[in-house]
Amino acid sequence: MYYSVHVVGRVHWIGVNDRRKRLFENIWPLDRGISYNSYLIVDDKTALVDTVEDRAAGNYIERIEALLNGRGLDYLIINHMEPDHSGEIKVILDHFKGVKLVGNVKTFKIVEAYWGIKENLFEVKDGDTLDLGHHKLKFVMTPWVHWPETMMTYDQTEQIIFTGDAFGSFGALDGGIFDDEINIDYFEDEMRRYYSNIVGKYSNMVQKAFAKLQDVPIKVVASTHGPVWRSNPSKVIELYNKWSRFDAEEGVVIIYASMYGNTEAIADYIGRKIAEQGIKNIHIHDVSRAHLGYLINEIWKYNGLVLGSCAYNSEMFPLMEQLTRELIHMGIKNKKLALFGSYSWNGGGVKNLKKFTEEVDLELVAEPVETYGKPNIEKLKQYDELARKMAESVRKAN
Repeated sequence: MYYSVHVVGRVHWIGVNDRRKRLFENIWPLDRGISYNSYLIVDDKTALVDTVEDRAAGNYIERIEALLNGRGLDYLIINHMEPDHSGEIKVILDHFKGVKLVGNVKTFKIVEAYWGIKENLFEVKDGDTLDLGHHKLKFVMTPWVHWPETMMTYDQTEQIIFTGDAFGSFGALDGGIFDDEINIDYFEDEMRRYYSNIVGKYSNMVQKAFAKLQDVPIKVVASTHGPVWRSNPSKVIELYNKWSRFDAEEGVVIIYASMYGNTEAIADYIGRKIAEQGIKNIHIHDVSRAHLGYLINEIWKYNGLVLGSCAYNSEMFPLMEQLTRELIHMGIKNKKLALFGSYSWNGGGVKNLKKFTEEVDLELVAEPVETYGKPNIEKLKQYDELARKMAESVRKAN
């Protein structure tokens, strides 16, 4: 990338796009790529806010130099130490001599662990300020959104908040940098997937961060991933507030594990019966075909969840077990749940799905149902009540 983009005041976007990386954190698919956003403030004092991943940096240093136009760099503000944002810190320190690292005490523990750096550290606490001239910065500690050292930097002059990973999104910025330059519908699903995959586990800490920002006027939200929100920042704030409260749309996600088609046939039947009850948002997934990250995104979006598993060596199917473990890990809430399955010679799928319900805070809306052998019309009728109760529950929830 060979350009910078003016944001507001004396703030410039100098991010990069990464369309080569296939997996974020080596787990989550990046079908649309991802951006790493970095910001340079060229004021009486100069400050760089977060860096980018080193493998995607390109001519990052040259772009900073072009904006500085012969001046030095006074500060490097570190809102988040994850390597996709801290990847160029050592390069910056080596290139711009005397630059001070701005962060909190937990930031500097990781800085030392990564590079052994103990000097030129400017420690800030919650509510501390830094005067750059025109821009007056205030630091807001937001631990566990989503690492323990995460913080935000609020520019009191221009009312822009640099949020680190909060309010971020998967997806490269294909020309448009700002929310008014892009199709937001394109990004909303990627934003939810990013939130549910990366930040969702810490939703309670996101709500604590919201409490701190409740009365703070915000004109621009500048995250380290995805669009910069300058025209409608309340949109992304409202979405993150909704997702962190586990609020969901009316709909049902049916996810099944099936080796030879028996459990799949039951999933299709349940889907049809739920549709007959007037529910329009119904999405059926084979756990072996859809990546875990996409399944979690759909689960976060809708308020109904139906899980079905065949028996596999007297257990549930391994990939269904992986999904349930991840849902436990993320502390998923506010879903209406139903369970089903099938077996040929010994049960295990539904039995172990029941164990999953003991570890999550989800409402089981109907008794689990399991089919012995191949499903037929008579056997499938036992799922009518499950479908009816699921439809009724998701409708009442909204």
